[in-house]
Amino acid sequence: MAELHIIGELRSAVDFEEPNLFCRWSVQYGSHWKAIEGHTEGQSCCSTARVEQRSDFCAPIDLHLVTRGLQGWPKLHVEVYAVNALQQYWPVGYGFSFVPVSPGQHQVRIATWKVSSARVADTVREKFHTGGFSLAKSDIAFTGIERYKLLTKTAGTVELELMLIFKNFAEYGVELR
Repeated sequence: MAELHIIGELRSAVDFEEPNLFCRWSVQYGSHWKAIEGHTEGQSCCSTARVEQRSDFCAPIDLHLVTRGLQGWPKLHVEVYAVNALQQYWPVGYGFSFVPVSPGQHQVRIATWKVSSARVADTVREKFHTGGFSLAKSDIAFTGIERYKLLTKTAGTVELELMLIFKNFAEYGVELR
């Protein structure tokens, strides 16, 4: 079977309004894929950005996948959360990106969005760091089936650094460049 090694780190979140952030990540893939080593999901520590709008996480990612087909190519999902002084947290960004399809080192930037509201009272509540809106089912953010119904606005960007190692893809007729 063809193998894909994903090694790297969740580096940082930039241009988010909130000062205290942490990030949850996961790798989703189709039925032809199987994880044989490593974690398919994880969470960073909380990072504080006081001077510039940049929170550094440096959370490691190390995953070994095998596949029998290219359908369901792996995607990286990220959810960024803000934390207030009362240790309450709420989502401030959802985003995803496909894993690059070429071996080597890659800088991946994932643009994120967050759920918004048309009500002024909800916007004021969010501005004073007492919570935002979250999705009842987080898979809505990534599948796109009912995402068109959501009122959203852009959030910041999540930066990852990945090293990809491909093995035995040529044996299955897949040419990588």
